[in-house]
Amino acid sequence: MATTGPDRVRAPGYHLAHTYTLGGDGGWDYLALDTVGHRLFVARQDRVMVVDPENGKVLREIPGLNRAHGIAFAYETGRGFATSGADSQVTVFDLKTLEVLGHTTAAVDDDAILYDPATRRIFTFNGDAHSASVIDPASSKRVGTVDLGGGPEFAVSDGAGKIYVNLEDKSAVAEIDATSMRVTRQWSLAPCQNPSGLAIDHAHHRLFSGCRNQVMAISDASAGSVVTTLPIGQGVDACRFDPGTQLAFASNGDGTLTVIHEETPVKFVVVGNVPTKRGARTMELDLRTHRVYTATADFGPPPAPTAERPQPRPSIVPGTFALLVLDP
Repeated sequence: MATTGPDRVRAPGYHLAHTYTLGGDGGWDYLALDTVGHRLFVARQDRVMVVDPENGKVLREIPGLNRAHGIAFAYETGRGFATSGADSQVTVFDLKTLEVLGHTTAAVDDDAILYDPATRRIFTFNGDAHSASVIDPASSKRVGTVDLGGGPEFAVSDGAGKIYVNLEDKSAVAEIDATSMRVTRQWSLAPCQNPSGLAIDHAHHRLFSGCRNQVMAISDASAGSVVTTLPIGQGVDACRFDPGTQLAFASNGDGTLTVIHEETPVKFVVVGNVPTKRGARTMELDLRTHRVYTATADFGPPPAPTAERPQPRPSIVPGTFALLVLDP
């Protein structure tokens, strides 16, 4: 059941509290919070920016990437991993010094990445290859490949041996057995189309898929079926869930953050669309402070269309890239 009536809506309280100009050229993708070192890692096209989330200070940059996408941390090895989608590589770096330790080959268009605590493995999700690459973080070597049967977007681990990933072209979710490295189930997210962001409520086995047709599809991971859908903003690219507040978030490129409250595992309420800024489509959530981090820049006119890029994105105004902090 989904409800959106004003009599049931409680103001989420979230608001834009800080805007920190980080600057630098190039686009961006995922944000990842290092909960041990309390640093925010931001994928920035040819590098990863490492930022102090308390004051927006850029602490360091990790160089040498080619279309940087996602970042994951394997704390027991002291290593971090960042996908480099244009050259099918994963950059391995030291979590203390932030020095690059080496590179591991994944597959074409490696994009999202996660650490699975049950198997202590790193999984990359490779869009054009329709696969996931499995890496042993201790050796930084690839130990397996999962055929996904569709183009993956974001993924989450349940912490107990299952991984769930949105298949964008199939408008579906695939379930992976992290030990055997095989897909065990797949289910449709209809009426969701082209799911991107994904979050998980571990306690209630709920998955939150942000879909490009402006809905969030909420699935029962145990049953492998959609419970309900709710309206969200346009241009979603990330979702998060806060177990402390029972709030789910969708960050949307139209300049909104959709906030949804889980009343019960079968009843959800849209509690608001918080203004952010155009282009703020990816995000991270600090479960300790309940703060939401997102990022964007100012935009100029798009470049002229070409055969390779018939619908080019708007140009980014140099030096305007910024971190946005939303407080509850």
